[in-house]
Amino acid sequence: MADPATYRPKPGEIPTSPGVYKFRDPHGRVIYVGKAKNLRSRLTSYFQDLANLHVRTQTMVTTASGVEWTVVGTEVEALQLEYTWIKQFEPRFNVKYRDDKSYPSLAVTVGEEFPRAQVMRGPKRPGVRYFGPYSHAWAIRETLDSLLRVFPIRTCSGGVFKRAAQTGRPCLLGYIGKCSAPCVGRVSAEEHREIVDDFVSFMAGRTDRFLKGLEDEMKAAAKELEFEKAARLRDDLQALRQTLEKNAVVLGDGTDADVIALAEDPLEAAVQIFHVRGGRIRGQRGWVVDRVEDVDTAGLVEHFLQQLYGAEQGDAGEAAADTETIPREILVPELPGSTEAITEWLAERRGAKVEIRVPRRGDKAALMETVAQNAKQALALHKTRRASDLTTRSVALQELADALGMDQAPLRIECFDISHLQGTNVVASMVVFEDGLPRKSEYRRFTIKGTEEAGASNDDVRSMHEVVTRRFKAYLKEQEDAKLIDETTGDRKKFAYPPQLLVVDGGQPQVAAAAAALADLEISDVTLVGLAKRLEEVWLPDDEDPILLPRSSEGLYLLQRVRDEAHRFGIAFHRQKRSKSMVASALDDVPGLGEVRRKALLAHFGTLRKLRAASVEEISEVPGIGPATAQQIRGALAELPASRAVNAATGEILDGGESRTSPDEE
Repeated sequence: MADPATYRPKPGEIPTSPGVYKFRDPHGRVIYVGKAKNLRSRLTSYFQDLANLHVRTQTMVTTASGVEWTVVGTEVEALQLEYTWIKQFEPRFNVKYRDDKSYPSLAVTVGEEFPRAQVMRGPKRPGVRYFGPYSHAWAIRETLDSLLRVFPIRTCSGGVFKRAAQTGRPCLLGYIGKCSAPCVGRVSAEEHREIVDDFVSFMAGRTDRFLKGLEDEMKAAAKELEFEKAARLRDDLQALRQTLEKNAVVLGDGTDADVIALAEDPLEAAVQIFHVRGGRIRGQRGWVVDRVEDVDTAGLVEHFLQQLYGAEQGDAGEAAADTETIPREILVPELPGSTEAITEWLAERRGAKVEIRVPRRGDKAALMETVAQNAKQALALHKTRRASDLTTRSVALQELADALGMDQAPLRIECFDISHLQGTNVVASMVVFEDGLPRKSEYRRFTIKGTEEAGASNDDVRSMHEVVTRRFKAYLKEQEDAKLIDETTGDRKKFAYPPQLLVVDGGQPQVAAAAAALADLEISDVTLVGLAKRLEEVWLPDDEDPILLPRSSEGLYLLQRVRDEAHRFGIAFHRQKRSKSMVASALDDVPGLGEVRRKALLAHFGTLRKLRAASVEEISEVPGIGPATAQQIRGALAELPASRAVNAATGEILDGGESRTSPDEE
C-alpha cells in the first residue's frame, strides 16, 4: 500500500486551468482518469487526510504511485479527452457501464449494393443502419416478417444470394413475394434501393405517409373493380398497422427522446433507457455498473451520457430518427454536474441542439417512472444472478492463494499451452484472466521456431521454455524502457504487466521448463504452477509430489477454465496455420501460381477442404485465376490423399475430419 504523500505534487506545480488527470500504479497502468474545471483544486482534494476520503477513493490513492495531468482549453475539451482516455486505458477505478445482456437490433446494411435486413448484435459497424435494440431476437424476426409483405427487401446471406444469382432461381421468399429477388434481376439495384429507403423511413418513424398511401391505393383499386389488388393492399395495410400496434404511443406530441432512469445501492447501479421516436418506444436497453469510485447520481448520469453517446456522430436530419443516434431531447433523473459542457458536447456530436432535462409532470414524468421501475427490477435481477458468481470468483482466487502459499489472491493469471500435429506447425497460446474473468484483449499467440532448429520439433518442454522466455523477455525490455504506454498509439504495450500466477498446461517437465526460463531471466516474484490433465494435479517447481485440490474446489474449477481456454485458443491458431500450410504446399507445384494468388485462394475459400470441393468454375471466380490455372489447381488438389483425423475420446478414425481435434494437437 503506497502513501499518497510520496507522490503528491507540490501545490505550485498544479495549474488552475481545466484539464484531465491520470493516476498510475507502480507498473505504470492507468487506474483512474478524471477531469476538472480547476486541476489544482481537484487534485489537492485527493491528498488530504485519508480518514476524510471515501473508502473507494482511499483505495485508489493508496494503490496509485503517481499522478499526471494534461491541460486543455475548455471544459468541453476536458470532457472529450476524459472519454477518450477511459475508453483507451479502461481504468479499474472508473465507473464503466456494461450491458446486462447482448441486445439484438434490426440492422440494414445500407452500404452494400443490395442492402440486407438482418438481426445483429455486438458493436456497430460502418455502413449499417440500426433499429432497436429489442429485448428478443424473435421480436425482430416477427416484425421483419410482417413488413416484408410491404417492403420486400433482401434478407438472405451473401452465400445464398450468390448461389441464387448463379442458378437463376430465387429462394423461397422470392417465390412467395416476401423478397423482390434482386439476385435474379426481378428488380434493379436502383429499384431495390428505393424499397430499402422506404423500409428505413418507415422504421425511423415516418409511418403516416405509407399508411395513407396504401389506403388510397386500396380504395382506387376497389373503385376500378380490381378486387384482388385491393385485397392484397388491404392485407398489407393490416400488416403495417399490426406492427405499429406493438409499439404503443407513449408521448402524443411525436417526441424524439431518450428516457434514462437509474436504480442504485452503495455497491452497484442499474441504468435503463427507453428510445422514444415519433412518440413510440422503439427500443429498450439496460446496463449495470460497479460503483468503484465515489460518485453521486449526477456523476453516474454524466458518465453514462459520455459512454452512451461518446461513439455517436450524426446530424439532425435523416439519422436523427434512428434509435442509435443522439436525439433532440434526453430525459434524466438528475442533471449531470457539468450540464452545460455535456449539452454543448452532445450538440457538437449531433450537429444540432440537444436538451437535457428532468421531467417534473405530465406524460414524460409518467414514462420516467416506468423506466425507473424497469431499472429497479433490472438491479434486483442482476444481484440475484451475480451474487453467487461474485462470491464464487472471490472464493476461487482465495483458495488458490491459500493452496499455493501466495501472499495475496492472484488477480492476474496467465496460462500457456503448446499445440502441434506430430511436431508440425508448433504454436503456443497465452490467455489472461483478471479478477477471475477472461481478458481477451490481452490474449497472445506465438509461432514456435526454436525447437525445430534444435532438431526436436515435437518437444513440448523446449517449446514451453521458449514461449515463457519470449514473453518475459518482452516484459523486462519494456520495464527497462520505463515506457509501458506506446507513445505513438497511446495503447498499453503487449507485455507491460506481469501476472501474479503463471499456469502451464502440463506436468512436472513443463513446469521445470517454465521455471528454468524464469530463473534465467532472474524473475522471482511470479508464482508458477502446472495443471496436468490425467488427474488434474497441480505441480509446483522443485516439488516431487503434486497438490491435489478437492474435486469440488472452486480454485480447481478456475484453473481448469483457464487451462481449457488456453487450449481452445491454441488449437484455433494451430488449425489456422495448418490449413494455410496445407494449401500452400499443395499449390507450390502449380505452374504460374505465385504467392499473391495462393493467398487470394486461401482468403476466398478459407480451408483446404473447401478448396478441394470447389469446381473449376468456382475456382475461376477468384481474382487473377483463369480457367486454365483453375484446371491445374483442381488437378493438383485431386492428387492429394484424403485427410483423416482421430476422435480423441473414442479413437475412431474419421474421414474428412479437418475440423476435428486429433490427439497430437493437445
